[in-house]
Amino acid sequence: MNNNLQSRLQRLAKKRVLLRNALIGLGIILIIIGVLIVGRLLSFYNTIHSDSKTTQEEPDKKKTEYTFLLMGYGGGLHEGTFLTDTIMVVTIDIQSKRALLISIPRDIWVKVPTKDGEFHSKINAVYQMALFPDNYPNIDSSLFTKENPSGLIKRVVEDITGLEVDAYVTIDFSGFIKAIDTLGSIEIDVERSFTDYEYPLEGKEDELCGRDEEFVQIEPILNNAMSQGDIDKLFSEKPELKSFYDNIQDNLPEAFPCRFEELHFDAGLNSMDGETALKYARSRHALEDGGDFNRAKRQQKVLEAMKSKVLAVRFIPKIVPLLNELEDHITTDLPLGELNRLLLEGRNADTYSAQTLIISDEYLTNSYSDEGQYIVIPQLGIDDWGDVKEAVSNLK
Repeated sequence: MNNNLQSRLQRLAKKRVLLRNALIGLGIILIIIGVLIVGRLLSFYNTIHSDSKTTQEEPDKKKTEYTFLLMGYGGGLHEGTFLTDTIMVVTIDIQSKRALLISIPRDIWVKVPTKDGEFHSKINAVYQMALFPDNYPNIDSSLFTKENPSGLIKRVVEDITGLEVDAYVTIDFSGFIKAIDTLGSIEIDVERSFTDYEYPLEGKEDELCGRDEEFVQIEPILNNAMSQGDIDKLFSEKPELKSFYDNIQDNLPEAFPCRFEELHFDAGLNSMDGETALKYARSRHALEDGGDFNRAKRQQKVLEAMKSKVLAVRFIPKIVPLLNELEDHITTDLPLGELNRLLLEGRNADTYSAQTLIISDEYLTNSYSDEGQYIVIPQLGIDDWGDVKEAVSNLK
């Protein structure tokens, strides 16, 4: 063997050793990353889980269909912290590879399970009732526990859709923003341009915007009106305040401009950070795209955009940072065994066919409660969800 050939073989052997060592090193690194991620997942799960009694349940291997209740709420310290602004039901069939996403408007008037008698409320308040049962002593406390308050809202959702809810997931708005920012923004195809002049500013709900003196004068008049019921007569002595009162009734943003900001979205593909995506998902006062039904469509678009981002290969390095950001903002009662099974199924997400249902004016009509609240009720009559259940059944 000549020297040149021997030298080439030696160099080739060294390269093979280096390559083998590199692969071994890469394998060790991947194992360490895997262990860290799995360990972080377990820590994350233990933090967000609302019911420790179910964490170790073994999954039912025969079960192929799961129904989840997804809820988003404001969080923070203001009144109505836990009112659920977003309510969605997701059904996944891992055998037939089908998914169904149902959006439920927050102003739906529902019957709340009680110990006796009948009680109705907007659906967005039901989750909060179980969190603070002392404020609602007549609700059926057998449906929930202090550790897991979801039973009450699960029962109400089951009454509407006919679907038995397996588990719930809640996220507050701050967590929603952090999730999207950690993902690195999402891409959403805005269907039509719209401007919302009445988007509420967080923490400004009770600001008087320099109208303190007028409001101090008008407050006793309004209090008297509650007991006497004749506003025009009460304002007769101070007609200048009647104009202020009418302004409040007809145009709240004009009366209290510091409580609101103006939003605008152009039609077409928009890249949105977390705060922008939240505003897009929550806006409901635009003339071009307002109301709860259009908002429900936009919320589904946001969810689809987030799913696409998570399924991208570039998501892997963001898993741990995402968990770090979210663990104080998410709650669920999904057992760990079922979570593992569904995480594995996530690899097949692109093979699923998906259908959506928005419980809209096809099934609902506008109304007012006995107390004067704006509500939406079934077209078939209060508490009659027959056509909604039929629509859900036909889509499954």
